[in-house]
Amino acid sequence: MEHKTRIFVSWKNPLTWLMVLCMIGSVVTRIIFVGGKGTDLWSQIILPIAAALLYALIAILNGKERFYKTAIPVFLMMVYFFFVFEGMTFAPFEMMVTFLYAIILLAISIFYKQLTSEKVKYILFLVPILLVPIVALGYLHRFPLLQGKYVDFLTGATATKTLGYYRAGLADVLMILGVTVCVLAARRYPIGEYHPTWGDRTDGRRIRTEPPMNQVSPYIMVTRNTSTNYFTEAFEITHVERYIRQKRKEGLTSFGLTHVLLACYCRAVAKYPKLNRFIGGQKIYSRGNDLQFCMTIKKEMTSESPETVIKVHLSPYDTAEDVYRKVNEKVEEVKNTPLDSSFDNTAHALMLIPGVFLKFVVWLLRTLDYFGLLPKFLLEISPFHGSVFFTSMGSLGIPPIYHHLYDFGNLPLFGSFGCKRRALEVEEDGSVVQRKYLDCKFTMDERICDGFYYAAFFKQFRRILYHPEVLDNPPDEVLSDIE
Repeated sequence: MEHKTRIFVSWKNPLTWLMVLCMIGSVVTRIIFVGGKGTDLWSQIILPIAAALLYALIAILNGKERFYKTAIPVFLMMVYFFFVFEGMTFAPFEMMVTFLYAIILLAISIFYKQLTSEKVKYILFLVPILLVPIVALGYLHRFPLLQGKYVDFLTGATATKTLGYYRAGLADVLMILGVTVCVLAARRYPIGEYHPTWGDRTDGRRIRTEPPMNQVSPYIMVTRNTSTNYFTEAFEITHVERYIRQKRKEGLTSFGLTHVLLACYCRAVAKYPKLNRFIGGQKIYSRGNDLQFCMTIKKEMTSESPETVIKVHLSPYDTAEDVYRKVNEKVEEVKNTPLDSSFDNTAHALMLIPGVFLKFVVWLLRTLDYFGLLPKFLLEISPFHGSVFFTSMGSLGIPPIYHHLYDFGNLPLFGSFGCKRRALEVEEDGSVVQRKYLDCKFTMDERICDGFYYAAFFKQFRRILYHPEVLDNPPDEVLSDIE
């Protein structure tokens, strides 16, 4: 994978807060001195105010990881400067001058995007480039200003310049000054570390170097349930049961099959990281080392007890004890609180919406999810967004089932395991031995990787179950999902 340097701004940097002051000053100045009779509300007030506030918010709230998104408000600023320029008269070359100025503003937007997300070593070149709109407008105003008069852009009338006129221009200067200060506050990440860029989502990194067929297939196989493969396997668990008994003797009193299967999943993903991919907006993404495990649990093992869903963040580096600790902490947190989980509270809030409007809300959530715009707190509580969902049918006393994948969200793998069973088998020497098996069934989104890769993953999964003691130590190597 090609590692590109990224830049960020920290809210601890004084220059960042100086930028915020500049943007606030620009907004206040614009409201007080620009808003008047004959002023175009959208192009001269709302547009620049929205751009200034959006720039400040992105830099403060998301500047650590996604500073590149400030290119959006910068583009809005350039649109504003075009509207300001468009109201001026340059006969007989009006169309040509306006066109050239539009090209210059578009170029500034493109330069800003490129220099903040790709060519960061040239970032300081932005300082003089950002002054172009201010210098251009000042140059075009030079004669009216020297004469003490200026031309109103909307009416064409000549008016005497006042203090308010200068203060109106101050709003533009403060806005560009704020962007310039923020650029000076930007710092580079160490080379070799990956950080988000255009096309990435809050919950995943875009995979850009897959073969063309793999990138086209999500547009052909649009939903998860129409892109599903099914896999069933009986895992021999004689060694696993011995391992579980040993762990319980060591003090992990509730250590069980779920913990072993999850630890095996983490260890297999360490070698086959493509299993931690997902499809979002018909694109392929990777969660990297964030393995999000979802599971439905009951507070009590009774038919009347309500169900809730937990989400646990695991890692390919986790040992069996790490998995045990993380899962049990989450389970105890849910069982010991009298209140509902965050997922339950969100579901209750949605149920307060009338049915017709609820359909619109769900459509809106789907649309936001398609473009990767769902808020992070919703992604965190959603059981439909994750790496894998395990369900234990054995605890209910029934065989495993093929559970469907959800069309909402991006969950690519659903595993189900049933009761343990014994089987008598004949060895090569004619002797009969009794072994224990665990039946498992998996439902998989085939678009995240090919069948050969899935097969290699499950072979590795089986090998680890046959030697579960390897889960006591972190893996020797964790492979990256290389683009």
